[in-house]
Amino acid sequence: MINLNLTDLQPITNQPALFIKKKQILVVADLHIGIERELRENGLNISSQTNLLLKKLIAIIKKYNPKKIILLGDVKHNIPTSTIQERKDVIFFIDNILSYAELHLFLGNHDGNIRKLLPSDVVLHPSDGDVIDDIGFIHGHRWPREEVMNCSHVIVAHTHPTVELTDRLGFKSYMSCWIRGDVFCNLSDRYPNMVSPKIVVMPAFNPYCGGIAVNVEQVIGPFNKILNVVDSEVFLLDGSYLGKLKNVG
Repeated sequence: MINLNLTDLQPITNQPALFIKKKQILVVADLHIGIERELRENGLNISSQTNLLLKKLIAIIKKYNPKKIILLGDVKHNIPTSTIQERKDVIFFIDNILSYAELHLFLGNHDGNIRKLLPSDVVLHPSDGDVIDDIGFIHGHRWPREEVMNCSHVIVAHTHPTVELTDRLGFKSYMSCWIRGDVFCNLSDRYPNMVSPKIVVMPAFNPYCGGIAVNVEQVIGPFNKILNVVDSEVFLLDGSYLGKLKNVG
């Protein structure tokens, strides 16, 4: 076992990606391959972004040379069914990163039927999370299993966190961010052996996903009841520390 502290879970500067150096693990979340169809239906006509996402991820992989790559849920976008183009894009994306490292995929709420698109050498993990190298991972739309919450660190996605910032003229802007915080103390009935893990909420890898302004709406899913959101720390992608969430606005 390799002991970790919070400095071992530093995000990659200016990238919505996490590299855990001691474990040689690269984590990205919320690719939402195929989201272009929904955007077109809402009047934003853009071509497939899969190649751009792939090039971006491969550049990170080549720089950090991980032994394991974790896709932390919502690899695909459309539910309950996928378009032919989305299925092709998911297969193309997975096939192109498989050669670089051991590939793990955690099921997210948009990943229905993705099993049919995956080669056998992709390690598939359940939607209520799993433990890899003593770290808990879960997409975040379901309550995590007890083994996940018994870890010292839990990595979560799903919210696509952003912060809403207002300038002196009242104009609002939204910026992707990371959240790092502690759990509430009243979860002993559900997790009697919990060791009060540190929780890191990841931003979405796909910039077209949109996001939740966590200083306005907090996080979504069960982690809104697990994470002490308002007292959590907020960091922008460039590493800027904004302080505790309750003071960001």
